[in-house]
Amino acid sequence: MRHLTKRRWMMLLAEVVAILAVVAVIKWREASNNGGQKPAEPFRIAGNLYYVGANDVTSFLLTGPTGHVLIDGGYPGTAPMIMASIAKLGFKITDVKVLLNSHAHFDHAGGLAALQKASGAALWVSEGDADIVAAGGAGEPGLGPFKFVSYVPLLRYPAPRVDHRFKDGATIRLGPIELTAHVTAGHTPGCTSWSFPVRDGDRELHVVHVCSLTLPLALSLGEYPGIRANFERSFRTLRSLPVDIWVTSHARDFGRYRKFSERAHVADPVAPFIDRDGYLRYIDSAEMRFRRLLAEQQ
Repeated sequence: MRHLTKRRWMMLLAEVVAILAVVAVIKWREASNNGGQKPAEPFRIAGNLYYVGANDVTSFLLTGPTGHVLIDGGYPGTAPMIMASIAKLGFKITDVKVLLNSHAHFDHAGGLAALQKASGAALWVSEGDADIVAAGGAGEPGLGPFKFVSYVPLLRYPAPRVDHRFKDGATIRLGPIELTAHVTAGHTPGCTSWSFPVRDGDRELHVVHVCSLTLPLALSLGEYPGIRANFERSFRTLRSLPVDIWVTSHARDFGRYRKFSERAHVADPVAPFIDRDGYLRYIDSAEMRFRRLLAEQQ
C-alpha cells in the first residue's frame, strides 16, 4: 500500500512537471513570436513613405495608386501590429501588392507568411536569402558552427511563399513606385538594402533602407564563404548611395522615436529625418566594429 502511494505521488509529480514544461514552452513561444515588441504609433515619414512597424523591429509602407509596397514583416507576432498600423493610417492590407524582405532572420521575416496571407501580395526575396526564408529560417549560415540550431522546429518561423528571387541591382516596380535592391551581404548572405525616391511636395528625396551591418556569429566563430569580402563590399556600396533619409531594420539604429518626437517642434515635419550625416556615422561605426574584430582575430 505504501509502495502504491509512493508510485502515485511519483506519477502525479511527473504529470505536474510535464504540464509546467508545456506551459513554459507555450509562454516561451509567445514571447519569441513577439520578441518583446510593442505597438508603435504609425506615421508618415515623407511623401508616400510611412512607418508601420513595432517599437523596434521596423516595417515601412510605400503607397501608390495601383497598390502598396510593404518592407519587412517583423516577428510572427508583429504581423497583427503591422496590419493594425496600416489600417490606422487609412490604408488596406489588401491593397499591399508587393512584400519585400531585408533579410531572413526571425525578427524580420517571421511575420511575412501572415502578411502574405492577409494581403495576397507577391513576396520578393534575394537569391542569397530566399531558400532560408522559404524554409522558415532553417539553414541560417550566420550562426556559424551553431547553424544546426536553425533547424529546430520551435525556433523556426512560419514559412511564406517566395514568389520572386532577385539579384543585386534588381528594380522592383509597382505603378510609379520604384525600388532598387542593393545586396549588402555579411549579416546574411542575401541581406538587401533598398533605395528609392520619395516625392514630398515639390522636392524629391532619396531614401535608403539599410538591411543590417551587425556582425554575425559566423564572423568570429566560423565563417560562411566570403563573409569578410561581403562586408567590405557592403560598406562601399552603402557609402556610394545618394541619401537624404535613411532607415534601418531596427528602429533604434536610425533614431525613429527621437525623430518622430522632433516632428512636433519643427515647421517641416520631414526635416528630422533628413540626415545624411547620421547615415554616414552609422556606417563608420559598423565598419569600426568590423575592423576591431578582424584585428582581435589576428
